[in-house]
Amino acid sequence: MRRKTGLVVCISLLYLSCFFTAMAFSAEWAGVDETVVEKFAEEAGRPPRNPYINTDQGDLLLFVFLLAGAVGGFIGGYYFRFLFHENKPTAANG
Repeated sequence: MRRKTGLVVCISLLYLSCFFTAMAFSAEWAGVDETVVEKFAEEAGRPPRNPYINTDQGDLLLFVFLLAGAVGGFIGGYYFRFLFHENKPTAANG
């Protein structure tokens, strides 16, 4: 029991250290959009513009994820029996 607890504590500490290290360095790194895409777009004479549907405003992005989760949950629930409970052919019964 002690060994299992020690292992859980070590893994938790490793996870937290990786998480905080990633947070510390993430502010310094620019994304692919800024470093690559914008550079090539400006070279081609196409300056950056605002998106048609700006998901950074308000809760629109959360609403989109809510809809996607609801649709995915409905589909997963509808086909749950087919995915997990019905008899599936195995090597023994052909």
